[in-house]
Amino acid sequence: MTEKAVKKVSSCCSGDTPSDVQITDSEEKARKAIRGQYSSIASGKTQEMLEEKNELDSNKKKSPFYAEEELKNIPENANLGLGSGNPIALADVKEGETIVDLGSGAGIDCFLAANKTGTEGKVIGVDMTPEMIDLARENAFKSNYKNVEFRLGEIEHLPIANNTADLIISNCVINLGSSKEQVFREAYRVLKPGGRIIISDIMFAKSLPEKVSTAFKEMSGCVSRAVITEDYLDTIKRAGFTDVEIIDKYTIQRKEQKLTKKEQKGKQKVTLASDGNKIELELTHEEISCLNEAIISAHVRGVKPSNSYSTTVPLAKLVVY
Repeated sequence: MTEKAVKKVSSCCSGDTPSDVQITDSEEKARKAIRGQYSSIASGKTQEMLEEKNELDSNKKKSPFYAEEELKNIPENANLGLGSGNPIALADVKEGETIVDLGSGAGIDCFLAANKTGTEGKVIGVDMTPEMIDLARENAFKSNYKNVEFRLGEIEHLPIANNTADLIISNCVINLGSSKEQVFREAYRVLKPGGRIIISDIMFAKSLPEKVSTAFKEMSGCVSRAVITEDYLDTIKRAGFTDVEIIDKYTIQRKEQKLTKKEQKGKQKVTLASDGNKIELELTHEEISCLNEAIISAHVRGVKPSNSYSTTVPLAKLVVY
């Protein structure tokens, strides 16, 4: 089979989404690589990577996105330092709400959500990596969370019934999906009318130099499938969401060395890193400046119109692991 060859994947709860989605061989290869990478993280085989992303203090991970008080009130092993923001902090969660986390990992945002929605609410985490699901379930069991469950599944084909959630969150995961448009169609299907999404993800404020863009695509990390900000927002709107907006953002910059004017005319060796993957490139001063301005982390909000319902499908069609 060539890269143009495709296979059809049926959605287990097709609702308003197409009955099948085409996935190319190259996309399937990338998906397997991502699953293998996060399997290693969940299994503790990539401690070097985690130490790069988190300063360790008395064996407790710090984070630029979460308040110390938040981290004290969730299982310690839930924070693997893989996110690009804190969607729950901006979501105005109310008691009794049902919340779905796309790409829930070890469960950090699910546990934060569960603390806010209370025992009358419910949180469902979905992740495609079995080892992450096992770790998250272990965290929930050890800390006695009764209002959280974790389901094995792909965010392009959510194992969740239509019109279920009041809120859908995701933290630096949708970029890893094979189709952003399909992910947001699924999010739209699963939300109740009037429900909302709060997504944290990596995107580009401007186009990257071609050699940098190519390098990131080869690394299968959270930057590998990032797109221009306007394209990201348009994808959400095409899925049916309204009031789509960026509610906050910041630029992700490298630590840049001070160079003389002579050095600025030549090329520099630059190490690009993405979720533990590294690659070294020679870039001009102009390319480095562009790189330092292009990559942003943003929180995006959208709303499913209150008069929109997804067609209900029989629960027998759901596949939950």
